[in-house]
Amino acid sequence: MTTTQETFVRITLALDYPMLIVTTVAEKERAGCLVGFSSQCSIDPPRYLVCLSDKNHTTRVAERATALAVHFVPETARDLAELFGSETEDTTDKFDRCDWRPGPDGLPLLQGCRRWFAGRILDRRRLGDHIGHLLEPFAAADDEDADEMLMFSEAKDMDPGHDP
Repeated sequence: MTTTQETFVRITLALDYPMLIVTTVAEKERAGCLVGFSSQCSIDPPRYLVCLSDKNHTTRVAERATALAVHFVPETARDLAELFGSETEDTTDKFDRCDWRPGPDGLPLLQGCRRWFAGRILDRRRLGDHIGHLLEPFAAADDEDADEMLMFSEAKDMDPGHDP
């Protein structure tokens, strides 16, 4: 017999959504990670919810940060997704291994992602094994010629940089 939890997992494994890289800075310490759980959660006022694993370095930096940069990863930037999804800043400086520039509020902006927004952190909530960060967008860029986004189905084979 199938349990509710098994059925739920089977249903959610069929979902496909864009992969994001979230970057932040606090007290001159940069951090970033690949994110699979996020959603627009309000139209007026505009709000976005980004969930960071409670096991990764970026979450610890985000606890001290006032803002996050949310990058929509193009299909052509799988290498960036692997860097930010399969490495941990506990052992690797990811920003030494990619092109980036300082953005609004000093947030690191990834050169390989031409669609992004920066959001002020309005609230943080524990949501199971992730911490939800409610964001209010205050800066954004969208290159209309940007490549299609990397989807979850294309990133399922990446090993996380921390224990699940």
